[in-house]
Amino acid sequence: MNFLNNLLSKPLPTPRIRKQRRTVELKSPEEIAIMRRSAAIVATVLKEIAEQVQPGMTTADLDDYAENRIRAMGATPSFKGYHGFPASICASINHEVVHGIPNRKKVIRQGDLLKVDTGAYYEGFHGDSCITIAVGAVSPAAAKLMQVAETALYKGIEQVKAGNSLLDIAGAVQDYVEENGFHVVESYTGHGVGRNLHEEPSVFNFRTHELPNIKLRAGMTLAIEPIVNAGSKHTSVMSDRWTVVTVDRSLSAQFEHTVLVTENGYEILTDRSTL
Repeated sequence: MNFLNNLLSKPLPTPRIRKQRRTVELKSPEEIAIMRRSAAIVATVLKEIAEQVQPGMTTADLDDYAENRIRAMGATPSFKGYHGFPASICASINHEVVHGIPNRKKVIRQGDLLKVDTGAYYEGFHGDSCITIAVGAVSPAAAKLMQVAETALYKGIEQVKAGNSLLDIAGAVQDYVEENGFHVVESYTGHGVGRNLHEEPSVFNFRTHELPNIKLRAGMTLAIEPIVNAGSKHTSVMSDRWTVVTVDRSLSAQFEHTVLVTENGYEILTDRSTL
């Protein structure tokens, strides 16, 4: 789940450009073990949703499923009630960028790009992840956007290891996205995650000097989440004060993992491929 840049009017916790007021928390081996469980719950739910989503379902159907599964696995939904957010998932379709509110009238259709973002809180720690799902056969342009967004995530993750910096992640994401003719959304960033759903540091997806270029240390846990638009990088917030859309109504895609920084590299805690 991302940071809204207009918090003062409502939703999520902090704007994308902010001072790093708190130290970055390093997780102990015991805390990391718990986070592996919270992250696995998130990964399981997203994998199951991706396998069962089909045209004709509503985004509220997916939200019901996610909440029931998260609770059945002994956790609570991280998003529900968070700064007033009314659901357990964010479900954003096509030109909706992030924070789409599930709705029983929002029907999923053939050819849609569906972003599903969710989190689980287990024994004091959160996991957080997002996927983009191609609903049935999508256009070649939509398929390419989705592929670039997912690959950009892994380009960023490849830069994760103790001694590297946030700008190493940001540069790898930005370069890959722009080489492929798309644009990184700059208004919303990744973040630290753990005891709180959103922690220091902000994990941006573009080069900037507006925040300290923090060095990565073993024990950091980061939610890395590139958001990629086919057209303009600019976004606006709809009247529900949550749903973010592209200003030109171009398609948008997003992928996110919770990632542990290790001495020699990284561990993807929300990895779905091992489930």
